[in-house]
Amino acid sequence: MAPSPKPRREESNLVTHARRELRIVGEDADTIRTMTRIVQAFADMGPLGTNARHCAAYLDKLLRHQPLSELTDDPSEWVNRFAEGLTTSPLWQSVRNPEAFSTDGGKTYYLLSEQEAAGDIATTPLHRSKIVGQDEDVHAGAEQATADGESRLRAAAQRGGI
Repeated sequence: MAPSPKPRREESNLVTHARRELRIVGEDADTIRTMTRIVQAFADMGPLGTNARHCAAYLDKLLRHQPLSELTDDPSEWVNRFAEGLTTSPLWQSVRNPEAFSTDGGKTYYLLSEQEAAGDIATTPLHRSKIVGQDEDVHAGAEQATADGESRLRAAAQRGGI
């Protein structure tokens, strides 16, 4: 006697919703199958209640290769692209957010998406990284580093190095 096939478990409401929405936007069968497996894995985590919103937000950021917390000035978070010979002036790239670039080793940084929106590097917002491994009263030095980073960034932009 042949073994009976495994009973197919009932699809969760979340998976049914995902399948329907993916069909409406015209996704192909392979994409629908893959996406519903991912949604099923999420649904299999059980009733998360309000935590589901936080999990989904984390998952969204992680899948888009975005950090879950502030970028820091920790040197291990920044790759020196100048040392690799990829740029003509000092430039570091964040390993946690690939669109974040710094001209001062990660003390300050700008985002490529903001540079595109601003239209040029001179008007691009400059962000200050979170200082790690130092006391709170060192912020005065960080403010000077921010000013120095802004000066270097603007000078590099004028030279055409960025």
